[in-house]
Amino acid sequence: MPIRHFPFYKVKKDRCSRPWLPIRLVNPDNGLDLITVGLIDTGADECSVPAAFAKKLGHNLTAVKPKLITTASGIGRAYPHTTTIEIYDVSIKNVLHNIPNVTIDYTEDLHVVLLGMKNFLEHFVLEINYPKEVFSIRQPQLLHHQ
Repeated sequence: MPIRHFPFYKVKKDRCSRPWLPIRLVNPDNGLDLITVGLIDTGADECSVPAAFAKKLGHNLTAVKPKLITTASGIGRAYPHTTTIEIYDVSIKNVLHNIPNVTIDYTEDLHVVLLGMKNFLEHFVLEINYPKEVFSIRQPQLLHHQ
C-alpha cells in the first residue's frame, strides 16, 4: 500500500500547495460513501470532517452528544460518529488502505477534511518533502524480535 512521492496540490488557486490525499469515507452502518480529499494535518489530534458530510453519509448529526474542540479558528462543536476511512486511488477506483469503524468528528464550520493523528496518522509512517512538494505514506514495518 505504500504511496511514494505523491504530489502536493492546490484546492484553490490562491492557496499554497499542500499534502492532500484522496480518500473515501464510508458509513459502516448503511454503506453510504463519499469520495473526497483529506488534508494530512500533523497538528490535528484527531480526524475531522465537515458536519455537512454527516447527512450525505446517512449519519444523524445531532443524535450524539456534541463535544467542544479547539481548532486554529477557536472553539468549535463536533459530533463523533463511526466511519470507515479508506485511502482511495481515484484513477483505478481501488482502496489502497482501509481503517474500519473509527470515531471521527463531524465538525461545524469546517470546510475540509483534516486527517489527524488519532485514527489516521497513528497507523502510518509519513514523510513530507516540502521543497519538492511531495509526500510518502506507508504502514510501519513490524519489528521481529529474534
